[in-house]
Amino acid sequence: MLSALGMLAAGGAGLAVALHSAVSASDLELHPPSYPWSHRGLLSSLDHTSIRRGFQVYKQVCSSCHSMDYVAYRHLVGVCYTEEEAKALAEEVEVQDGPNDDGEMFMRPGKLSDYFPKPYPNPEAARAANNGALPPDLSYIVRARHGGEDYVFSLLTGYCEPPTG
Repeated sequence: MLSALGMLAAGGAGLAVALHSAVSASDLELHPPSYPWSHRGLLSSLDHTSIRRGFQVYKQVCSSCHSMDYVAYRHLVGVCYTEEEAKALAEEVEVQDGPNDDGEMFMRPGKLSDYFPKPYPNPEAARAANNGALPPDLSYIVRARHGGEDYVFSLLTGYCEPPTG
């Protein structure tokens, strides 16, 4: 009985050692470098002009494939735009609303309470347009990735020309 218990303990220890080395294989993973962001201090905040530039880049480049389902135009007020500027941005977009008195859907100019429009009507259309890959929603991408803003910055700036040959 005692020898069987000893064999079981030895087998469990061997299994633990084998599994530990498999888990430690993730040490070979590359992590993004830690950048000295100016807004990481205790009393620091994001630079409003850089937020505007980031939104402009999203609007002109990223929004053709990526959605921001959880961001409404009202979220821009007081952060990087005045209320009038945010209303003007929202009115540039046509939003489906309704139904009207006849039971039909109609298009109207956007309002502050509207969320950013999606680039595709559904996930299947997004996959079809992107060779089967579903572009991630960018609403919480910094919080969703290990490394946060360092990861996103490294991803966006880490591309280079392929070597010749």
